[in-house]
Amino acid sequence: MSEQRKKSGLSVRAVVATGIGAAVFFILMKYIAIPTGVPNTNVNVAEGWLALIAGLFGPVVGFLVGIIGHTLTDATYGAPWWSWVLADGVFGLLLGLSKRFLDLQGGDLTAKKLIQFNVWQIVANVVSWVVIAPIGDILIYKQPANKVFLQGIVAAIVNILSVAIIGSILIVAYVKSRPKKSSLRSE
Repeated sequence: MSEQRKKSGLSVRAVVATGIGAAVFFILMKYIAIPTGVPNTNVNVAEGWLALIAGLFGPVVGFLVGIIGHTLTDATYGAPWWSWVLADGVFGLLLGLSKRFLDLQGGDLTAKKLIQFNVWQIVANVVSWVVIAPIGDILIYKQPANKVFLQGIVAAIVNILSVAIIGSILIVAYVKSRPKKSSLRSE
């Protein structure tokens, strides 16, 4: 009779994915950000990267990559803007919930799954950038509502596009690089 060990905490794979994911997120957010014309709001290709990492490793890794990567980026400008750091963490967490239906490790990505993912990322973007970030700005930093909701709406739109384009391309490329579950057969 063998005893199963109960796992607690993150696996080594998840910790490594978090570290690498956060480092790449930081580099992309810091060095490949395209201004939108709205103050402190950029098109970030890092959100597309976060979609891949969260889709592969789940909500905890997605949350940590968003939090750590955004905190590091903000720290290079002076101090983290916590309402937006939290929003990125929640965004990663919500994207990580897609791991179940995407099943990227299985190597079978259908058009239906990709559409479901993009509908889900739209919801996650709206929750993170139109609700959490602006309300956090108002409550924590006493920012004017019209300013922060404009920033949040613009961020949601550009992040939806970033994830729909860059995130989808990364997800498709990853799946095409993996063998399908049924690719091995017995002879």
